[in-house]
This record gives sequence, structure tokens and C-alpha cells, in this order.
Amino acid sequence: MFHVKTVPALKRAGADIPFKRLLSSRRLQSSTSATQTEPQDDGFQHDSVKTEFPGQPRRRGDGTTSTTAAANEVSVDFDQAQGAYKSKDSLELLRSLVVFKLCSYDFLVDKNKEIMDIGKKILGQKAFDQFMKMTFYGQFVAGEDHMAIRPLIQKNQAFGVGSVLDYSVEEDISQEEAQQKEMDSCVSAAEKENIGEDHREKKYKAHKQFGDRREGVTGARTYFYADEAKCDQHMETFIRCIKASGGSSMDGFTAIKMTALGRPQFLAFFKNVSKLQFSEVLVKWRRFFTFLASQQGKDGMEALEQRLELTKLQEFLTKLGAKGDLYGWFTGSKEKSLGTIDMLDWNSLIDDRTKISDLLVVPNVELGKLEPLLEKFTTEEEKQMKRMLLRLDILVKHAMENGVRLMVDAEQTYFQPAISRLTLEMQRLYNKEKPVIFNTYQCYLKEAYDNVTMDVELSRREGWHFAAKLVRGAYMYQERERAKDIGYEDPINPDYESTNIMYHRCLDYVLDEIALNRNANVMVASHNEDTVKHTLGRMNELSLLPTENKVYFGQLLGMCDQISFPLGQAGFPVYKYVPYGPVNEVMPYLSRRAQENRGFMKGAQKEKELLWKELKRRLASGELLYRPVY
Repeated sequence: MFHVKTVPALKRAGADIPFKRLLSSRRLQSSTSATQTEPQDDGFQHDSVKTEFPGQPRRRGDGTTSTTAAANEVSVDFDQAQGAYKSKDSLELLRSLVVFKLCSYDFLVDKNKEIMDIGKKILGQKAFDQFMKMTFYGQFVAGEDHMAIRPLIQKNQAFGVGSVLDYSVEEDISQEEAQQKEMDSCVSAAEKENIGEDHREKKYKAHKQFGDRREGVTGARTYFYADEAKCDQHMETFIRCIKASGGSSMDGFTAIKMTALGRPQFLAFFKNVSKLQFSEVLVKWRRFFTFLASQQGKDGMEALEQRLELTKLQEFLTKLGAKGDLYGWFTGSKEKSLGTIDMLDWNSLIDDRTKISDLLVVPNVELGKLEPLLEKFTTEEEKQMKRMLLRLDILVKHAMENGVRLMVDAEQTYFQPAISRLTLEMQRLYNKEKPVIFNTYQCYLKEAYDNVTMDVELSRREGWHFAAKLVRGAYMYQERERAKDIGYEDPINPDYESTNIMYHRCLDYVLDEIALNRNANVMVASHNEDTVKHTLGRMNELSLLPTENKVYFGQLLGMCDQISFPLGQAGFPVYKYVPYGPVNEVMPYLSRRAQENRGFMKGAQKEKELLWKELKRRLASGELLYRPVY
């Protein structure tokens, strides 16, 4: 039983809460971290540990505290099996137990694709499809199309759980085909023509041995670029998903992936594009700011705390060979100038690059000179890039028309800076009145906190709604192997403890932002019971009510119902990631889900124990034929 209670004490888990920081520009940073378990590949944390946090005085956004009556106390019981599974009939409970047990056998998981292929040959397609619907498919997938999934979505909603629709059909191609498609789509025409002239960093180049981006990833579907027509098909699929979400539930989400909408090389620019991948452009530009900060003795500080003195900056850049008037641009374009700039001001040079192209240079350490940061694509490549942006804009408009929010999934680190930037641009346009577009932050990344704090700060300055989904991360094994083999710094936190600390640090920062101005939103996408309890404790402490719909919770369909449904029944906005698609076409998804569940079921026994407990209770009480009523 988890119980958050209001008491006149300023301590949580034995540590003092620095409430005074709510009154400053800095945010609360919790010293409490989640139980240290390995981050799973879908970005959700699975292992759960029973932990209780003492209650806190509620803290209002104006910095004052108040004690509340018992009527406002938050109480969520994650150990109560009957309530957790009252949306399930007994066959569904039995199916869960069977599937989870099968997922714990290494042989079955490792050979699951071969076993399913054999089963299909023996049973035939129709019988095989029916068998899958009774087992794995029925456990983790909602149905074949938007009509078939509606009953499940409506049932979950009746029990307090919303949906994030995710059309999970994935092209079933060989490793060789995947590698070839990746190499063809990630090299520009300009690069092919300029053989021998290569300014690209190792991390941002396409490498054939890692061209199959499905390798080492169990919880995220993967798209490979074929042609523009295929991207249009993906867009139409997302539109149908948006319409299905709007027609099946209220305030739903649809998950999309940027790599489905265009060539990965175009992630992404808006006017004059670089022959460099935009992710590399952004990283190099930010890295140059950090280098300049170190020249002014400001290294070692958090990203948003670093401020460069413009006069010194202009002098230094001029010595390096830059010709532009950086000091004049900042003082002339801003109503007030403090004579300093921070990372967000520095990034704005990218937005206005057409006026100050002479300034967009970065140092080449090996050659000891400045080099242009941006060069142009070919005319045809610019057209392809613009079509990619148009597809995204069309999806956002369809989402708004259907009352649906878009959840932009995270991808590999060599794409992610550009994906996040493009998502941020859409948030600037469409999150002015309410949160329509949610960005995803992977907290196993060393730079996660800097990314979250900078985007929150930008939303505050510009007055739009920050909206985030926080996950632990989906590409850890693949990213680490790629960094090691190719030879660049591992972008992932060194151990599980640091990842959990990072997750809570980012979460606490956003929760504090919500408490201060109610203009931010966050989805806590985690299967970790301890993280969920931590969030509830912080919400109680900061006087964030579930009815405000600012803090959401997310879990995968078919997993951790003992967390999702009690939260929903207690009035918290909670959502299931709901995959759907034809049986034969979601087999790659099911194969990965089986692999992921192996680690989950070996590491956590609580869900199985609660399932058995409820089945036994129904058997003893004569309710084995129980059917949910809603």
C-alpha cells in the first residue's frame, strides 16, 4: 500500500527538501533515486520495489505551504489484486500468466521467430492467427485495425485508462536490405560527389555494420527510407491512427516516428540546409558554445548557467577569423541587452542564419582554422526535405482537428538532436494554447538534464506549453556497441544508478516547473513502481492535483496493470501504449516484445503473484466466470 499523507514535516526519505529553491530560478532536485535496476529497451522501467515516502506539506506555485484535510490525501494501493484486475475476465488473467511464463524461457525467446514460422506452416495462416490472438498477440496487441481495437480502448477508458495508439506494422526485411537502405538514405548527393572531402564526425556518419537499426532494440519499431511515396504511405497510416484515436477515446495520443516521414539525412533543416546531418550541426554548434564558455572560465557549470560576455566573445571570434558582428546582432536584435548571452541565445543564431551566415563557423582543431557550419543540399534534396516537414505539419493539423495529441518517439542519438529540434519548432507553433505535441527525452543519456532544462527555459521565455514524455531509453545496447566499435564517446550514462538518478532529476525539474506556472506537462513513462510512487509523493508535496491533467503516467498494453488501473481508478491520467495491426504484419513487434518480457519476468515477480492471487480469489468465491461490467 502506498499512501501519501499531509503532515507538517519538511523531510522526504530522510533528506531535507530545499523548498526555498522554489522561489528562485533554479528548481528542486530530489536526492531520492529509483531502485537501481537495468533500464529496459522500450524506455520503460520494469522492476518494481515496495517503497514508501513520508507525506509532505503541499507547496503551492506561489512558494507558500499549506496543510490539507484528509479529504485531499492521495492514496493508491498497488498491492490490491481485485481492483487492479477488475477490467479483466479470468481467461485474460490466465493468458497473462501463460504468456509471462513462456517469456521467461530463454530458448523460446531466442528462437521465437523460428518457432512462429514453424507454427504457421503446421497450423496454416488462419489457425495460426487465431492461436496468436489467444496468446501473445492478444496480450500485447489491441487488434488488427481501428474498428477492432475500439472495444478494448473503450473498456480501458471505462476503468480510467486512456490510450496512446501506435500502429506497429513494421517492414520485415533482411539485415542486408536494411543496411543497404540505410546507406543509400543517409548519404547526400553532395557527399557522394566530394570524395576525399569529409568533415563529418564518426558518430554522424552512416556505418554499414550498424545500418540495421533494429539490432539490439526490442521495444521500438524501426523505419527505413525507401522513397517519397513510402513516406506518404506512412503519413497516411499516422493520419488513420489519429482519426482512430479521436473516434475511440477522449484526450488520446498517437505515437509517431520522424524517420517514417523522410530521409534520415534530413533530420532536419528549414531553409538553407547543411550537407552535414542537422543533428551534427546542432551538436557542433552547442559544443562550440561550451568551448567558448571554457575560454571565459565558465566550464563545469550547468548548461543554462553558462553566460558568455559579448565583448570578450566578439574579440575572441574575430581573432579566430570570424567576420560577422556578433555583438551588434545580439544588442541590435534584442530590446534589452545585458551584455551576455546563454545557450538559448546562442542557438537563436541558427534560426536567423540567413542574416549572419559569416558567424556560423566552428573551429577545426586539427587544421587550426574556422570552417563554415552550413552548406546547401542539391535542389532535389531540398524538395525532399520540405516534403518531410510538410508531412509533419499535416499530421499536427489532423491531430488538432481530432482532439488528439502527438507523441513524438525518441530515436538514436545521431538522429535525436534534429528530431528534438524539429519537434520543438512544432511545439512553438502549435503548443501556444494547450499541449498538442509531446517530445520524448531518454534519461539514460548523459545530456538528458541539459536538454530538458534548456527546452523548459525556452518555453518559459516564449510562452508556449512544454510537453514531455520521460523514458529511460530504448537503444542502450545498440548505442554502446556503436560508440565502442566506431570510436566515439559513449552517450549513455555509465551505470543503472546514474540513469535512475538522471530520470528523477529531469522529472523533478519538470514537476517544479508545473508547480511554478502550470504551463508544463509531463508523462511519466515507466513500469517502475518506485518511480511512480516518487511522482505521487512529489505531486502531493507540490499540490499538483491529478484533475489538473499536467502529470500523466504511461505503461505498455499487457504489462503492469497493477500500476495502470489503480492509478486510473484513483483519478490520475494514465495511458497504455496500444499497438495494433494485422497479425502477420506485427510479428516483428511481437518478437521483440517477447525478448523484452524475458528480462521483465525474470526480474519482477509481483505481477505474476497478483495475477495468481486474483485467480485464486475468484475460484474460492465462485467468481471464476466473472465478466467486467462497464
